[in-house]
Amino acid sequence: MDDSLLPDQLRRAIRAPRSSLDRLPLRDVVATLLDVYALHLEPLDTLDGAEVWQHHPRVAATKLRLEARFRGHLDDGVEGRGVEAVPDGRHDAVAGMRRLARRDLVPALYDWLAEAANHHELVAYLAMEGGPDADFDDLVAICQVGLRGRAKLTLAANYWDELGRGSATDVHTELHQQMVAALPVPPVPIDALPLEALERKALNGFLATNRALQPELLGSLGLIECQAGPRCRRVVAGMRRLGVSADASAFYEEHATADPRHGKEWIDDAVAPLVAHRPDWGPRILRGAQWRAAVNRRFFTAMEDRFLSTARRAA
Repeated sequence: MDDSLLPDQLRRAIRAPRSSLDRLPLRDVVATLLDVYALHLEPLDTLDGAEVWQHHPRVAATKLRLEARFRGHLDDGVEGRGVEAVPDGRHDAVAGMRRLARRDLVPALYDWLAEAANHHELVAYLAMEGGPDADFDDLVAICQVGLRGRAKLTLAANYWDELGRGSATDVHTELHQQMVAALPVPPVPIDALPLEALERKALNGFLATNRALQPELLGSLGLIECQAGPRCRRVVAGMRRLGVSADASAFYEEHATADPRHGKEWIDDAVAPLVAHRPDWGPRILRGAQWRAAVNRRFFTAMEDRFLSTARRAA
């Protein structure tokens, strides 16, 4: 097959000796994985035929090699920290996720957005953040595969909300595109994004393209739902202070309202019954939430260094 269809970085990776992949800088590991995940998750009309490489043996081998590096990086970020346990020693995913959700619930950056950021700074940050996962609908669809009963119905209800409850204009991905056009939010090239922003996005692809990591995907997406609401409320406050249009604020207003309910339902009606039926999933669901918390923490630290340090120097 013609590998000229592939992005340059992925093409170089599948041609390289396997041992050289172990020496790639972490940034190149994550950026290459994003190219691989695009073959699985991006709309076909953006791939221009490259999707035929999705399961090619060379791509699959490269994916596995680089994901081993990425998983080691994720585990290094949480090893020995934040694992919640009940007195009898069993990991308790429900209590653990609730505790994780309360930590760093509203980083200082969001208070700055609400109270002090100017329009340019707000847009610059949103371009880095990407919204509370604008492609969340596809991730929920993948997450529910093979589930049954109450958990399946809970994720189905979440998915229906993501799809605007049947209204095409209220689909969350459409609201996100509406915001991007209205502000406007410029696209940020991969080369201009910090590693912390890249790994946040790569975590979604890592979990969504590996069926064996379905419990971890449940934990990661669940933590997003638990934490997005209060953060989105602060973004909305900043938008209102700056007088942005209704078209620009609708995406964050929807998440500010819906996500607190989604987070509670995700834990009570999806995680809890799944762990009751499959106790071995509990530590894995919690580990996925820990990975999400760790990559978020690194991202917010990097963004605070970028935006808040500048604001403090200006003050």
